Amino acid sequence: MKIREARIEDAEKIAIVHVDSWQSTYKGFISESYLSNLSVEKRTKSWLWTFENLNVHEKIFVAEDMPGNIVGFSCGGRSRNDEFDHDGELYAIYLLKDYQRLGLGKKLLNSVTESLKDNGYSSMMLWVLKDNPSVEFYKLQGGQIIGQKEITIGGDSLDELAIGWDRI
Repeated sequence: MKIREARIEDAEKIAIVHVDSWQSTYKGFISESYLSNLSVEKRTKSWLWTFENLNVHEKIFVAEDMPGNIVGFSCGGRSRNDEFDHDGELYAIYLLKDYQRLGLGKKLLNSVTESLKDNGYSSMMLWVLKDNPSVEFYKLQGGQIIGQKEITIGGDSLDELAIGWDRI
């Protein structure tokens, strides 16, 4: 397994992981109709746009298995939130179900953290759905719950937690 910085050519494979992860992780608390309508094609277009419009200090990383298949990704950069004092943000981190609990999540998280530190950021936060089992992972990595808000996904009202690290 290895972690590397993503390239635009990885967009479709990242999209596959993104859709698969949503469908397996959020099953049961995001509507089935919303999850079943997620499209790799639409997600690929979104990732291509993201690669072409990366802001300064924004980085995307991928986790690859031994044959070189992308099995996870993470991305982050400057915080997009004004309500917290954290200057960096983990925008997303997803792994295929079969590759969870192998240490790759921590490596993907650390890749974003190191990139932020290298670019002068000193703290980090993220948003995660309250019912996502990953909340415990973030707490184990030293994150603290710093806020909460309600969001709507596919017509469902869901609670989202802000988790922060005052120092990275």
